[in-house]
Amino acid sequence: MGFSTWPYGPDESDKSETYQFITQNADIYSEQIDDKIPWSALINDTDLPTEFMEDIDYRRSKMIDGHKLLLSVSLLNSNRSDLLEDYDGSIPSYTALNDQKIEDAYFKHLSYLVSKFDPDYLVFAMEVNDLKIKSEQKWSEYKVLAANIRMRLNSAYPNLEISESVTLHNYFNPEVNNPDAFISEVSSYINQNTDFAAISFYPFFKGLHTSADFQQAFNFLHTQVSQPIAFVETTHLAETLEIESLDLTIPGDVCEQMDYLNVLLLNAHKRNYEFVVWWAYRDFDQLWETFPDEYKDLGKLWRDTGLLDEKGEGRPAYEVWKTMLGK
Repeated sequence: MGFSTWPYGPDESDKSETYQFITQNADIYSEQIDDKIPWSALINDTDLPTEFMEDIDYRRSKMIDGHKLLLSVSLLNSNRSDLLEDYDGSIPSYTALNDQKIEDAYFKHLSYLVSKFDPDYLVFAMEVNDLKIKSEQKWSEYKVLAANIRMRLNSAYPNLEISESVTLHNYFNPEVNNPDAFISEVSSYINQNTDFAAISFYPFFKGLHTSADFQQAFNFLHTQVSQPIAFVETTHLAETLEIESLDLTIPGDVCEQMDYLNVLLLNAHKRNYEFVVWWAYRDFDQLWETFPDEYKDLGKLWRDTGLLDEKGEGRPAYEVWKTMLGK
């Protein structure tokens, strides 16, 4: 049971407090490297950007002894429709996602990160089933790229547990033209290509609000997946989400959040999941205030999902967490 290192505020003290909380309230933690990829430096064999190296060095300086580490790295952009951007906002030119220069650069990126963190688990691409929804062509190219990357990783790091994450909210009852075929392909992909089923799940994205709703998604997952299951990122609303620009309102409250965590942890215990990572331990209103205007609506989606509220006061779900962690 653990958390990602996403901080609740922008200051050094906020970041340090996040690592301290994880130290005291978890036995695993997640470093997500999903903001940028230094493509130009990787392809041209030039110096890595200072911003990138400083971020990695800071995270390394905060590594938590006695806790397992999940390293999750994103190949895809936040929309899961194309490659993640470089530090100048560009992406490398390519004729197909599996171009040799893309493969070589991304493997170099992953190797650098693995050498720095020496993780127990590696998710080398995040939420990949969403790419299939966006573009069948790119999905086909991605599968070739991933197979080549996977082979190289297994050769270089034979003892490392490796996976690619999928979104359960877009895998369970998918909103696609042929749901059965989509489910069948994603299930086969997980079962044939991963060391563990790496699940990303945000139930409120799917309109799930009750314990019975949540359990339906878990039941579906258990019928589809034969690999060991790990929830590599998940959370649920503790407050109603309202985004005026999108005319979006999703109800939520602390009781619903507690219900979801209960269902999650009971399934994890019963089915012997590898681990569960709750995304942000505390509401990040303070960090959200620093977001550029164009990212504030996106940030709102997860802002109010902490086990602690924006003031650092524990919600009912936090009591559930502490009880289960102690068992």
